[in-house]
Amino acid sequence: MTATDPWVDLLAGNRSQLDRTSTAERVADVLRQHIIEGALPPGTQLSEESIGRALGVSRNTLREAFRLLVHERLLVHEFHRGVFVRLLSIADVVDLYRVRRMLETSAVRGAATVSPELVAAVGEAVTAGERAAEERRWVEVGTANMRFHQALAALAGSPRVDSMMNQLAAELRLAFHVVSRPRELHEPYLGLNRDIADLLAAGEPTAAERKLEQYFDTAEAQLVEAYRQAT
Repeated sequence: MTATDPWVDLLAGNRSQLDRTSTAERVADVLRQHIIEGALPPGTQLSEESIGRALGVSRNTLREAFRLLVHERLLVHEFHRGVFVRLLSIADVVDLYRVRRMLETSAVRGAATVSPELVAAVGEAVTAGERAAEERRWVEVGTANMRFHQALAALAGSPRVDSMMNQLAAELRLAFHVVSRPRELHEPYLGLNRDIADLLAAGEPTAAERKLEQYFDTAEAQLVEAYRQAT
């Protein structure tokens, strides 16, 4: 672990978001965001020295941020070894999809009464993914996919649901790393994302919910199979 690791350099770009009164929660937000974007894969060791220098925060603040993310099941502390980005199991993947079905399908079901801005955000996330795919930026397609699902959950209009979905998105991105070629993982779902967004824009939440349930069945089976092949 050195200060020249690419993900440490990425963290340094977030330093302007923090100041001397930065809380551990804000540091945790920065690290969580980099997990969602795929910059911190499972098994990455997090150096207090490197991250503290990149963000300009004290070790005490950083350790508290680590504790928060351990509680969220994104990091794991190994005695005498340090802090690592967590490796997920098949059981984790199955549970993630169980919770996502409850959150996202419920939010989509009630989409007929939400503001047009929230519905538009779903379409904007899909468009971002399509644009990234055209330019063959497959890791960014994965990030746009996360944004799409966060936008679906946001249809619930609940800050608590938004917070839960942020954590789920970070855990899910960790699971995605089991597939070595991100194009194979994300490309098949671009069309499904567009279908769901278009149904919501057309005021057909029931049809969008059915499409999303099919989406989850396919995606969970694909990811579980990838884990089985990797173990």
